[in-house]
Amino acid sequence: MPTETAHKVAIVTGASRGLGRNTAFSLAKRGVDSVITYHANQTEAASAVAAIQALGGKAVALRLDTGDIASFDGFAAEVGQALQATWGRDRFDYLVNNAGTGYSAPFAETTEADFDRLFNIHLKGVFFLTQKLLPLLNDGGRIVNLSSGLARFSLPGYSAYASMKGAIEVLTRYLAKELGPRGIAVNAVAPGAIETDFGGGTVRDNPEVNKFVASVTAMGRAGVPDDIGPMIAALLADENRWMTGQRIEVSGGMAL
Repeated sequence: MPTETAHKVAIVTGASRGLGRNTAFSLAKRGVDSVITYHANQTEAASAVAAIQALGGKAVALRLDTGDIASFDGFAAEVGQALQATWGRDRFDYLVNNAGTGYSAPFAETTEADFDRLFNIHLKGVFFLTQKLLPLLNDGGRIVNLSSGLARFSLPGYSAYASMKGAIEVLTRYLAKELGPRGIAVNAVAPGAIETDFGGGTVRDNPEVNKFVASVTAMGRAGVPDDIGPMIAALLADENRWMTGQRIEVSGGMAL
């Protein structure tokens, strides 16, 4: 039996694959429906919707480039239309800011163009997409922003990416403070190294990288999507209604 009300609706960005997809599935198992977004792969998004429906839930897939801030007005309008058409309502309950892209380069070789692309997707996009969707988010709702273990521990090549995630953690605390009067809880989830296609699938497909991750992780292995999605779904549930403004690392104990 689902542990959440069947009428809750989440928006999960970047949910056609990886952690976002797993999160949407985990929410469906708890009776929570989803508006999922995808950047380019409509086929994968359609398969995610079909899988959620097979779990007994409802889902809609909308295209979104989280680095294209000018598109957010149109996206918010599409969300409003989808909520009315599919659920007969004009508000949603949970926002999971998951969409992102990987990038690795030494500090001395990081280009301004790559830095700006990361900034637009991982920080500016999250800031203004959340702002744009606030009028559609129910009072008493929840927001989860995806950070990274790299905001705590340092690995060469991730200075730009990790800097954006560090900023997301600060933003999370400010959102928790400012949205608290509406009863909206805001937290950051910081995964460790996970076996997905993120960043070209390096952790999943490169045996040397996978072995290194396992060697510096207390639990002795790299993470998998099932380590993250169910945790995010649980964090959004009413049992955690009093938790806000927190950074929660889910890394199996990397670099302790």
